[in-house]
Amino acid sequence: MDRVDVAIVGAGHAGLAASHELAVRGIDHVVLERGRVAQTWRDRWDSFCLVTPNWTVQLPGGAYDGDDPDGYLPRDGIVAHLERYASSFSAPIREQSAVLAIDRTDSGPFRLQTAGGDLLADRIVLATGAYQRSFRPAAAADLPADLPRIDVNDYRNPAGLPPGDILIIGSGQSGCQIAEELHEAGRRVVLSCGRAPWAPRRLGGHDIVWWLVECGFLDAPLSSLPDLGARLFANILSSGHDGGHDLHLRTLQAMGVTLVGRIRGVEGKAALFADDLESTIEWSDGRYRQLMELFQKLTSERGLAPLDLPEPARFDVPSLDRVSLRGFGAVVFAGGFRPGYREWLPWQDAFDEYGFPIQSDGASTIVPGLYFVGVHFLRKRKSALFYGVGEDAAIVAAALADDLQVTAALGRRHSARAAAPR
Repeated sequence: MDRVDVAIVGAGHAGLAASHELAVRGIDHVVLERGRVAQTWRDRWDSFCLVTPNWTVQLPGGAYDGDDPDGYLPRDGIVAHLERYASSFSAPIREQSAVLAIDRTDSGPFRLQTAGGDLLADRIVLATGAYQRSFRPAAAADLPADLPRIDVNDYRNPAGLPPGDILIIGSGQSGCQIAEELHEAGRRVVLSCGRAPWAPRRLGGHDIVWWLVECGFLDAPLSSLPDLGARLFANILSSGHDGGHDLHLRTLQAMGVTLVGRIRGVEGKAALFADDLESTIEWSDGRYRQLMELFQKLTSERGLAPLDLPEPARFDVPSLDRVSLRGFGAVVFAGGFRPGYREWLPWQDAFDEYGFPIQSDGASTIVPGLYFVGVHFLRKRKSALFYGVGEDAAIVAAALADDLQVTAALGRRHSARAAAPR
């Protein structure tokens, strides 16, 4: 059975960043990928693109170097960049090596059962991301059995859905982008909305992400959140399509998408929705105002011209609490994801009540030798982003180097004692 110092699970941007940092330090490792390099990105829908500008692709040793730094990489461009990145430092990737199970042998190393055979590793870095399991609200369980339903991961393009109207449950970044695409394809779309912050795509000549970086928003630590459950909040709504543009509930309503509240149940052939759309908009507008206060503070601190920030436009709240599902072709669940570590790892107590790893600077505080990269708010708000994952990968790699060095020193000391004459 092969044995390595470190096994990285996942060859996406997080796993490759970790591999690069281990390679720099000369640490023996292997990267295990269930499919091909960047498989999770390959699995996105056809028109998928980043919502952060290309200049935010700041992987260690693999920053974006194209001619469109203010553009937004499409799905295939993301995959191509990660393939080039992996090749640039000869990342030791084993493709088609899905990890089926992990346990720990009596002698100490981890044992990974993979599609390509078993492997022993002294340390493990999980780079699969924390959002591994699609979320479906319980209230949607009684949707008509003959109405097709898919999770957002299974959506590819409008032509891939059955004919008819489409109900999208969830109004985060994915739900809003798919709603826009389906509407532009001539579909009638009903969007069941939840809470998500929004902001203009550009302000004062800069992309919204420039403001988020410069004001320190993306560097906010986990301790800045009101509670651990806040990690499940949606990201700021926006779009990178067509050069980047505003995309939120107001823009969708203006183009003709039907907005309703959260789904609260099903009655016969009708879906029932809560009367909470107005409060959802109020909450989202509150987050908008908080962001704008941060940005105005930044302009004041740097002596920049104050931003012209109009109040959010008036929102006409529809009173639609019931929608007949006759004539609907499919339901798309886009209500986000939840961590799924407990479904395939034996250490049930290594994760908190929301399923996130209990860790410090990426190192599990429950399972010695277990590390994480690419998890939202692992250390900061940017931890899972192309812009921030390299910082965490370097910290984890340094900790691994120290850990392995200490273990090796203890091993040499033990061997010397065993060899000493008695």
